[in-house]
Amino acid sequence: MGGEFQKVAMLGRHDDPGVAEPMTLLARHLTKAGIEVLASNEMDLDLPVTRRAESSLASEADLMIAIGGDGTMLYAGHLTLESDVPLLGINRGRLGFLADVSPDEMLASVDHILGGAYSIESRLLLDAHLRTADGETRTATAFNDVVLQRRETGRMVDIEASVAGQFVNTHSGDGLIVATPTGSTAYSLSCGGPIIEPQLDAVVVVPICPHTLTDRPIVIAANQPIEIRLLEREDTQAEVMIDGHSIGAIHADDLLTIYAAKNRINLIHPPGYDFYGILRTKLFWGRDSRKRNEDTG
Repeated sequence: MGGEFQKVAMLGRHDDPGVAEPMTLLARHLTKAGIEVLASNEMDLDLPVTRRAESSLASEADLMIAIGGDGTMLYAGHLTLESDVPLLGINRGRLGFLADVSPDEMLASVDHILGGAYSIESRLLLDAHLRTADGETRTATAFNDVVLQRRETGRMVDIEASVAGQFVNTHSGDGLIVATPTGSTAYSLSCGGPIIEPQLDAVVVVPICPHTLTDRPIVIAANQPIEIRLLEREDTQAEVMIDGHSIGAIHADDLLTIYAAKNRINLIHPPGYDFYGILRTKLFWGRDSRKRNEDTG
């Protein structure tokens, strides 16, 4: 096979039989093809792989393959933040907008990629800076989204949002999502946000359960910084989540700033990748509703 990808890192929940089986099959297939396979020290599968600390897999590999669902892809994506290593997803999850290769297509797709037949897609990331009133700064990078949400209380939160220094709106509800195009098919979508085509340099700001029905999602250019403040309210408790992980509480005197990150994540796709085909499959688009009505009627 071609020599571009001589070291391939594998990542996944190896204790899950649904992941361990394709992981084992792939490791043996790659090794037979003369490819060095890298895996974490914690992986307990008996495979012919080179063991490394999980945090160093991306820096030593030419290609990283994540086997699992979109959660595994998000984790793998964070491991690749400081490197240019492309990321391929083998879907063993449920929805799988990011991990787009099925297990049945895995070996053929990997062979295509190793042979030089592939495309690379650069995905936008967001940097979030939470500056607290006492001067502390917490920083994180989001592949999917940055979320300010209420916690440990039944009361709504009031949030003031500005874009590029211009006041946009005061949102009252359960919180606010700022999502990348990748994240537009995640939590943002479930809150009524639009799907953004992955190649667009844009982000979507989506209110969570807004108190006012006229408070709607808005899509903005990614090169504009977004500033978010939590307004004072009795018994207000809120936190900031980055791709589903908390970076801490936010208070009324704190400032959350979000902007496009310098780094990007490179997703690699085998021939035939079709973003709209994935949407049709996952969201059941393109079906003839007349035939469906006939079947149920």
